[in-house]
Amino acid sequence: MTHLDNIAKLFNKNFVESPLIETFDAGKIHLSTGSIVACDPLITNDMASFKVNFPQGEFPVLVHKERESNCIAYVEIVFSAAQISEWKLATTDGQNIEELQGEEIFGYPVESGMGCFMDAETQDCLNHLEKRLFHRKGAEFMGIYEEFFHEYFFDENGAIDQFAFLKPDEDKAGNIFAFETGYGEGFYASYIGFGIDGEPVKLVSEFIEIGVN
Repeated sequence: MTHLDNIAKLFNKNFVESPLIETFDAGKIHLSTGSIVACDPLITNDMASFKVNFPQGEFPVLVHKERESNCIAYVEIVFSAAQISEWKLATTDGQNIEELQGEEIFGYPVESGMGCFMDAETQDCLNHLEKRLFHRKGAEFMGIYEEFFHEYFFDENGAIDQFAFLKPDEDKAGNIFAFETGYGEGFYASYIGFGIDGEPVKLVSEFIEIGVN
């Protein structure tokens, strides 16, 4: 799988070394259970979490933009500074890598132009928030994007940023890291870098493949 080779070249180090990429320290994501969901939160809010159990706690999130387009090419969560010994395609229950052919991938569909990382518990909080808003507003409910996500990305002057942290439940530490996905709609894969001890070191979602010589 050439995707894995390219991901390894880009992300095995503690920094991305490519003149085609600009990196931003976005902040920290809180993972309360270590079960991570990657999805378009507007169309697949019931997406299953990855099979791998990730560490619990707060971890740095890095955004890597393609310089030429200023679009987000990769989003990365860093769990430790350990040396990475192997990369694998991230999968959910029922997905078998051996069934893939050629350059086929498992991933998640994006129709809204937005993807996210969040803990499975935070996913539940987001779904509960949507239900509460719907029951409270009834016919005036405009959808979870307008009611919750929009203000983090736009204000009266237009676009604020291409990514943001959101808390669907102020009484819990869990947060959502939401971001624009590459050039927009698509089907996107995630990859996990493992250390020598088999523990996850990094999780990377790819939206624009940037080749490395």
